[in-house]
Amino acid sequence: MSRSNLLRKVKKLTNLSVSQFIRQVRLQRAMEMLKQTSLNVSEISFEVGFSSTSYFIKCFRDFYGYPPGEAGKRDENEIESSQTGHSSQSHQLAAIMFTDIEGYTALMQRDEVKAIEYRSRHREVFNALIKKFNGKILQYYGDGTLSTFSSAIDAVKCGIEMQLAYQEEPQIPVRIGIHTGDIIFTEDDIIGDGVNVASRIESLSVVGSVFISDKVYDEVKNQPGIFTLSLGVFELKNVGKPIEVFAITNRGLVIPDKNEISGKEKNSSKGDLKRGGIKWIFITLAAILFVYLVYTLNIFERTTQLFPSSDETIPKKSIAVLPFINDSDDSTNIYIINGLMESILNNLQKINDLRVISRTSVEKYRNNLKMIPEIARELNVHYLIEGSGQKIGDQILLNIQLIEAQSDQHLWSEQYSREVKDIFSLQSEVAKNIAGKIEAIITPEEAERIDKVPTDDLVAYDFFLKGIDLLYKGGYENLENAILEFRSAIKQDSVFARAYADIAIAYYLMELYLVDKKYSDSINTYSDKALLYDPKLAQGLVAKALFYMQNKEYELAEPYLEKALEYNPNSTMVINTLTDFYANHHPNTEKYLEYALKGIQLDITAHDSITASFIYLHISNAFIQSGFIDESEIYINRSLDYYPENIYSAYVKPYIVYTRNRDLQQTKELLIEVLNRDSTMIDVIHEVAKMYYFQRDYEGAFKYYKKIIDIREAQNLDILRGEDAKIGLLMSKLGMTEESEQLFANYKNFADHNTSIYKQLSLSVYYSFYGDTEKAIEHLKLFSQQDNYHYWIVLFLEIDPLVDNIKDLPEFKEIMKDIKTKFWNSHQQMKATLEEKGLI
Repeated sequence: MSRSNLLRKVKKLTNLSVSQFIRQVRLQRAMEMLKQTSLNVSEISFEVGFSSTSYFIKCFRDFYGYPPGEAGKRDENEIESSQTGHSSQSHQLAAIMFTDIEGYTALMQRDEVKAIEYRSRHREVFNALIKKFNGKILQYYGDGTLSTFSSAIDAVKCGIEMQLAYQEEPQIPVRIGIHTGDIIFTEDDIIGDGVNVASRIESLSVVGSVFISDKVYDEVKNQPGIFTLSLGVFELKNVGKPIEVFAITNRGLVIPDKNEISGKEKNSSKGDLKRGGIKWIFITLAAILFVYLVYTLNIFERTTQLFPSSDETIPKKSIAVLPFINDSDDSTNIYIINGLMESILNNLQKINDLRVISRTSVEKYRNNLKMIPEIARELNVHYLIEGSGQKIGDQILLNIQLIEAQSDQHLWSEQYSREVKDIFSLQSEVAKNIAGKIEAIITPEEAERIDKVPTDDLVAYDFFLKGIDLLYKGGYENLENAILEFRSAIKQDSVFARAYADIAIAYYLMELYLVDKKYSDSINTYSDKALLYDPKLAQGLVAKALFYMQNKEYELAEPYLEKALEYNPNSTMVINTLTDFYANHHPNTEKYLEYALKGIQLDITAHDSITASFIYLHISNAFIQSGFIDESEIYINRSLDYYPENIYSAYVKPYIVYTRNRDLQQTKELLIEVLNRDSTMIDVIHEVAKMYYFQRDYEGAFKYYKKIIDIREAQNLDILRGEDAKIGLLMSKLGMTEESEQLFANYKNFADHNTSIYKQLSLSVYYSFYGDTEKAIEHLKLFSQQDNYHYWIVLFLEIDPLVDNIKDLPEFKEIMKDIKTKFWNSHQQMKATLEEKGLI
């Protein structure tokens, strides 16, 4: 039996992790020794295996409800009751939510009737939403509540809906705080560190906001539809360690300035922490972190597979690297072990002869109870890698096992002991050994890339790891701080290519949707430096491509992205960037669909049903743009099955329906239904506006296009500039001549600088509107010579009011016939290619 399966078996039989089970056995042995021997507490602590007496006392108190020094004063009945949990206390790990009404006590003194109305309204909303999100009400106290959820995601979603509901009349000034931690149920109270932390976070919050701890943030940070902002690190009263607190920043919630919450935290200095005992803090953190990992990371487990697999469909040379286990009690080692795992995975991804599952897909199996064959079926892989390790002084100990997944047979295992300075050679050695055991071919070029050491400076590498964590979190402030960490890495090692590349990527993300780009030179400089020091670095190549994409020089960006994929054929980062590139920047439907399907093969399972829904949406959109109507419908239905609230899938589906019935009125009605679910969605506002426009209901269209204009101006967004011609036409129809002329001038400038395959089409409709039929036909003919245009051209160009002046001309009809014939011929070729590559 493999080590991981043993761990899973212990958890299944005892409902405890191995660490907790061993601790429980030690504590029970300690109780026996306290009753039967004359040894003191320190001696017994050592005898049963605790390295710290203070930690032993804490664990003993948590387990039995009293300190070891009182054991002799308790009779056997009480001891038995404590052990079996029949009376004194029980534990539960959960997401904990506190709410209260600000100013309730003062209001009660001023206006008792209004205060009671507030409390009734508070509880009415609270009770309804707790039930909706599967929460459990533990306590009402005056104007406040204490509740728990098995899922941190459910807790946060519940908090968001609560605050939105409390902002409706009659408005209730409510504060909400959420934390993930341990709750202890005693005979007459509900206590525990988790309860205390949640309470302190709630008291830190402001009216209309939802505050969460760093532990909750870790669980929700990758969830679509949940947005966060770090408010900083706070020292909370009666909480032993500083905690980073985040505000939920979804639309409608209050996002406080950091100055608003300063002074609410406990006043203490770093010196106070040191006097409290750093060693005890580290031990406690290690214990808390281990329990947290064991209990929380599989809360959202979903048993349904994205892709059912069989032995016949599993590629022979397919592999997944499961999250490594930290064998040390020191939680500060975790980032090293995780770094080893990710680096080995990244090295395997450089081998073209392998299919390597992404990090996001395997992360859900950290501390998961599923057996190896079941995991393999869900990931659709032939082999699994398990690993564990620890850092002891300057030594790294690493255990690696290669498992033939379907039979759970161990094919190879190895123990490595290396000095920390040899960490990079260890990573490449392990990757090569794994590839060799499954007979994957490593080309000399791939071997060279695997052996490439990112930096010789471990201090620089540590700064880099901190920066990467912030980069993945996203958000303007995190990106700024990530750049600071990467710059610190460069100060340590001036030729650290990856750090230069990630600075460029962070700058690009910081101004992704801004009109005024002020970091373009920095993106160019840092990406050039990255490629100077490592010309084959995927992140460097992607960074340089992003520079060209930002400047709309797509022809120059393309080779950098394609080269990045050549060097890293299994990189989901590169594949996802290519998918976006060929969909939105340099349209090429065949490549768009090819990379979208490759992406789903590598990222074959998701953390939860929401992520799965978005994966299916991505594939459905790729199919429909290429004319694969049946396939698109299958995938959009799967997307909505996994997450019915996915508004993006909801507004793509009406277009799939339209491809079958060509009914604009029905499509418009379906889109309006989607918009009614969230009236702020600019994407859906745009689609509804287009339906009115195609129906030539210009007043109806303007109602929605006006919202887009207002949003663009208010937020200084450079979006939907290709729609200026449609807006200009309907303004002209509505008598707004001056505004129309300005929009068409803007559109002409957009068309002149458009480097996509749609440039000639943009110019054609411009000249068509102004009645210059000769130029309109000329540019349309040039467009018809392009390849890989979207299905929407076939569907909507003939009914676009912008071509009214040329649509009856024989030349127009002939060109449209050529466009359609070319599209469907391309569709058939694409279908054959995808089938040949095993993608459909």
